[in-house]
Amino acid sequence: MQPQRAQKIRKGRKAMKNELIDQLSNKIIGLAIKVHKALGPGFVEKVYERALEEELKKEKIEFKTQEEIKIKYGNIYIGGQRLDFLIEDEVILELKSVSEINEIHKAQMISYLKAANKRLGLILNFAKKRLEIKRIVNNF
Repeated sequence: MQPQRAQKIRKGRKAMKNELIDQLSNKIIGLAIKVHKALGPGFVEKVYERALEEELKKEKIEFKTQEEIKIKYGNIYIGGQRLDFLIEDEVILELKSVSEINEIHKAQMISYLKAANKRLGLILNFAKKRLEIKRIVNNF
């Protein structure tokens, strides 16, 4: 195979994967909006986590909750962090119930994405009248 053709095929596959991840993230956001409309603001994160688990199960979307990612420093593992959700082994989802999503939350998500080698993270804040959504992309 010619190098240019192989490169085009890789780009095409990456574009397809990115499109599927975008579709998945839109589905996740839709389910989170459904949960937020039903429960409203004011509960602790665990309540929204449980409700979102039920919605993901109904939609047959694979997920793990409280998945631990290992943090590496040089060649050694120095600890771990737990993710609220890892969905379809592609999207990291962090739930918040705070006055607003701030720079610390965004930096934390970027660190999670890098440590887990994932491309997309969503931070969802259920504490407001309208669900607050931040989409964070790891540019590797």
